[in-house]
Amino acid sequence: MTKKTFKTDSGIEIKELYTTSNEVEKSGEFPYTRGIQKDMYRGKMWTMRQYAGFSTAEESNKRYKYLLANGTTGLSVAFDLPTQIGYDSDHTMSEGEVGKVGVAIDSLRDIEVLFGGIKLEEITTSMTINATASTLLAFYLALAKKQGADLKKISGTIQNDILKEYAARGTYIYPPKPSMRIITDVFEYCSKEVPKWNTISISGYHIREAGSTAVQEIAFTLSNAKAYTKAAIEKGLDINVFGQRLSFFFNAHNNFFEEIAKFRAARRMWAKMAKEFGATNPKAMMLRFHTQTGGSTLQAQQAENNIARVTMQALAAVLGGTQSLHTNGFDEALSLPTENAAKIALRTQQIIAHESGVIDTVDPLGGSYFIEELTQKVEDEAWKYIQKIDAMGGSVNAIEQGYMQKEIADASFRYQKEIERNEKIIVGVNKYQNEGSTPPVFKIDDNIRTQQIEKLNALKAERDSEKINQCLQQLDQTAKEGNNLMPHIIDAVENYATLGEIADTFRNVFGEYKA
Repeated sequence: MTKKTFKTDSGIEIKELYTTSNEVEKSGEFPYTRGIQKDMYRGKMWTMRQYAGFSTAEESNKRYKYLLANGTTGLSVAFDLPTQIGYDSDHTMSEGEVGKVGVAIDSLRDIEVLFGGIKLEEITTSMTINATASTLLAFYLALAKKQGADLKKISGTIQNDILKEYAARGTYIYPPKPSMRIITDVFEYCSKEVPKWNTISISGYHIREAGSTAVQEIAFTLSNAKAYTKAAIEKGLDINVFGQRLSFFFNAHNNFFEEIAKFRAARRMWAKMAKEFGATNPKAMMLRFHTQTGGSTLQAQQAENNIARVTMQALAAVLGGTQSLHTNGFDEALSLPTENAAKIALRTQQIIAHESGVIDTVDPLGGSYFIEELTQKVEDEAWKYIQKIDAMGGSVNAIEQGYMQKEIADASFRYQKEIERNEKIIVGVNKYQNEGSTPPVFKIDDNIRTQQIEKLNALKAERDSEKINQCLQQLDQTAKEGNNLMPHIIDAVENYATLGEIADTFRNVFGEYKA
């Protein structure tokens, strides 16, 4: 096959990689500062995802088909709060929250509707789910089996990062130790049965959304990654196998050059960490990451300005070497994104990819005096945090002692005070204010919960109650014995046990975490 030649609009040929005379690092080589692939986007574009999910599975399915028709190359599912914390829609704790910040999923039946008409073998799906990640993965795999798919070909990601929930986000259910056990069960199961599935997306995104700095974001994320890796190794798993399916999730914030340096530093740091854990397979040392533009940077005032913010953040992610990208809708400070806002967000990625020329060479800012020094400074400061956390006994202990939470809260407070003192300018908020127009917002029908309860009642009337009881008893026994939970979770969901029933079974065995 003839190798594609890349040129500027003036016909100047663009080399694959530019180096200075003393440059030794190459892309696709340890420690991967300049990218995990030799040719990066010249060979394969990043996956363009749009995070979507709201109200019912039927409505979300329509949005997925719309996004796919407009060029999205991967799906990314948002779940409502009851789904995230293991309550069915008919639970009293679910009142007022069903379908509001994501799609409501109570059983396999909802997943069948959510992905209706979409072949799971032909698409990659990312699911932002943590405490109930094992159950949502089981739903997904059960549907794939019903579609006749080969599980060895199914690919996607579950977030499954519970440590950052304790530190920054709050959608945890069980205490840290049993939560880590469930996560490593997923590692073990998928390494054998679903080898192309990314079993965790270790997330700095929500740490940043809670108010951390860029340095804290990668330091705390990589500390959590150390904890997961250590737990998996202690379970007897091989880092050269499970390490290939670890993925990361970062925020793209406003400080353009610092964000680029952050992504480069994180890649280099993880390569060194993985090597210290004994990784010899290059793929187990590569930090593969998804990026989402900063939700907390979106402003309700003059909402159209968010289009410019999202564009700069997306460009930083691409220049930093992301493997997957979601761009926020400009109206998300007001509501879930409207269809038009979602399309503009996707078109932003497509314009960067096809019109800007930034993908034509690997790491185009590599060798910049500023970028190289900033990358090193970010790395140095992040190592200082990691060393402090290691001295505490690792991430779990640091979280239980409230260290990460306090550091994030302090950074958030400092940032907000800078805005209030006009030391940091936010256009349209503390300077250049005007009335502006408010764009139309996306509204969720308050009757969603009633619809979901009706579906649940119909499901429970139709299914085999005796079989459900047997499945849940088996889950209870396995949870107590310490064997791998995943085969029994899949068995339960295939017999239409609900998400809440499975979560309650684990609550009875493991208890609930109280901050």
